[in-house]
Amino acid sequence: MKKSVEEHAARFSEKAATYDDSKSDEYHACAGLVVDYADPNPDDVVLDLGAGTGAIALALAPDAERVLARDISEGMMDEGRRKAAERGLDNVEFAYGEFRAPGVDAGQRVDAVTSNFALHHLADDEKREAIREMAATGARRIVLGDVAFFEGPDADAPFYSPEVDDPATVGTLVEAFTAEGFAVTAVERVHDQVAVIVAERLDDDSETE
Repeated sequence: MKKSVEEHAARFSEKAATYDDSKSDEYHACAGLVVDYADPNPDDVVLDLGAGTGAIALALAPDAERVLARDISEGMMDEGRRKAAERGLDNVEFAYGEFRAPGVDAGQRVDAVTSNFALHHLADDEKREAIREMAATGARRIVLGDVAFFEGPDADAPFYSPEVDDPATVGTLVEAFTAEGFAVTAVERVHDQVAVIVAERLDDDSETE
């Protein structure tokens, strides 16, 4: 990670009020795909990591039993809480959580994990740890939308700021999911540097017996 957790939290809290208006068409396309692929059942609990102002969490809440929205920026979460209240959503919980320490109570059921435009702040070894934590929740499906390279990095292109971002290749992320016992069932190319990856647990026996 090129910046500390505290530095990232402060940076995003400063921009929280205008964050939603600053996002690109590719960001919104990526978020839409994450929501579509997450596709929760009415009795599903979804963990949304790097939730920010709630783009994914609030979109999933009407179709899920509960959404656990986790972020490191109080400013971003305050915006998410405000939007949830405006929409009358009472099944979204915004609370502090990091990728490698998501702040989920022991024994809490998690059926799906989502994340959009957040994991790229971690170094590749930290991303692998984060994906290990996602797998450890017991979720049957993980949907990741993020800045990721299909080819090589291009610091002059959108979505990638070398001073704060550290994107992985799509291949690195796919390998991290398969190492944790997941099959990657879809990879969507939103942009040369933006991908949506869908991973399904191979040993999911929830519908057996």
